[in-house]
Amino acid sequence: MSTKQPASGSAKANAANELNPRTTTYEFLGPPGAFLISLGVPLTTYALYFGCSEHSGGCPPALVPARISLALSDPAWWKGLWDTQAALMYLGWYAFCIAAWAILPGDRVEGTTLRTGGKKVYKINAFSTFLLALGLTSGAIYRYGPASFTFLYEKFVGFITAAVIMSIVQGVACYAASFRPGAILALGGNSGNPIYDFYIGRELNPSIGSFDLKTFNELRPGLILWTLIDISMVCEQATRRGGFSQVTDSLWLTLLFQGLYVADALYNEPGIFTQMDITTDGFGFMLSVGDLAWVPFVYCLQARYLVFTPVVLGPALTAVVVLFNFVGYYIFRTANGEKNDFRNGKNPKNLQFFTTESGSKLLTSGWWGRSRHPNYLGDLLMALAWSFPTGFATPITYFYVTYFAVLLIHRQRRDDEACEKKYGKDWKKYMELVPYRIIPGVY
Repeated sequence: MSTKQPASGSAKANAANELNPRTTTYEFLGPPGAFLISLGVPLTTYALYFGCSEHSGGCPPALVPARISLALSDPAWWKGLWDTQAALMYLGWYAFCIAAWAILPGDRVEGTTLRTGGKKVYKINAFSTFLLALGLTSGAIYRYGPASFTFLYEKFVGFITAAVIMSIVQGVACYAASFRPGAILALGGNSGNPIYDFYIGRELNPSIGSFDLKTFNELRPGLILWTLIDISMVCEQATRRGGFSQVTDSLWLTLLFQGLYVADALYNEPGIFTQMDITTDGFGFMLSVGDLAWVPFVYCLQARYLVFTPVVLGPALTAVVVLFNFVGYYIFRTANGEKNDFRNGKNPKNLQFFTTESGSKLLTSGWWGRSRHPNYLGDLLMALAWSFPTGFATPITYFYVTYFAVLLIHRQRRDDEACEKKYGKDWKKYMELVPYRIIPGVY
C-alpha cells in the first residue's frame, strides 16, 4: 500500500510559479501602450488603404475634416468595411494552409529547449505550401486570364476586415486557453494584467496536438498571402493595360523582390526556431494581428500603389534598383548563413568568436564582427529597393521603410537587453569587440 500523499494546493501553486514566474517588467509602455497598439495596428492598416487608394481619391487623397467626419458618421461607410464573400474566401485560404500543413510531407525539426526540459517538434513544409499555392494560382490565371485573379485588389478592404477579425478571435482564444493547467507561459506575458497579457501573448506555444499556432502563423497564411496579393496587383494592371506584356517594369520588380524574400523565408523555415518571436514571445494579439493582417495588407502597399499609378523605370534605373536589392539580399543571406552554420556547430569560414563564462560562443568576425545585427542592414537595404520603384511622388509608399527601421531598432534593443541579462559582464566585453549595432561605422 502506497504511503505517498497527493500534492497539496500550495505545493502545486509553488510548482506552477517556478515554471511560470510572474512577469515583473513591462515592454511597450505597459498596459496603456499595449492598449493603444492593439487599436493602432488595425486602424493604421485601414488608414494606409484609405490614405493611398484610387477608391478614396489618390495617395494621399485630398481629405478635409468635413469629408472625414461625414464618412465616419455614415453607416454605409462602416458597412462597406465588411464583405461576406471576402470573409469566406479568407476562411477558405486559412483552411487551405492548415490542410497543406497536415497533408504535404515535411521533415520534423526540434526547437529550443523549453523550461520543462523538453523540446517542441515542428513539421516544416511551408515552402511546399508556397509552391502549391503558386501552382494553383498560376494554373487558374493561365486558364481563366488575369481578370480572374483581381479579386484581392477589388475586395482589399473586405480582406483586411476578415484578417483583423481572425486575429482578434485567435488572440482572445489563446488568452483564455492559457489559463488551463500545465500551460507553459511566456516569461514576458504573465503580468496578471489582462490587457497587457492579451496583447503580448500569455502562453508561449499554444498548440492543438502537433499543430503549433505561433510558428504556423509566422510563415504561412500571411506571408504567402502577401505574394498572392502582389500577383493580384499584377493581374489588375495587366487587365487594365491589355495583357502581361504591358505591365510596368516597376511592378514586375516589386513582385520579384518581395516574392523572392517570401520564398527565402519559407525555404529557410528551420531558421525561425531560434528567433525571439518563437523562443521568447508568447502568442497573443501582437503576433496574430502582425502575422495575419499587418504583413500581407501593409507590406503590399508599393504593389497596390503601382496598380493605379504606373511607373516606368527604364533599363538604367531598373539596373540600379536591382543592384540595390541584391546587395541587401546578399548581406541578409550570407549573414544569416554564417549565424546558422555557427549555431549548428559548423564554421566553414573559420570565423573568430568570443566564449562567455557560461560556455556560449558569440561571433566576432565576418558579418557578425562588423555589427551585432548585420542581417538587419540587409533587410533595410531591401526595404528601400522595394520602395524605389514607386518613385518619389508620395512619401506614403516609403512607410514600410520607416516602420521597418523602427521595428528593427526596437528588436535590436530588446535582443541586446536580453543578452545583457543572460551574459552579464561578458556582454560588455563582447560590445567592445563588436561596437556597432546594425550599420557598421554608423549605428
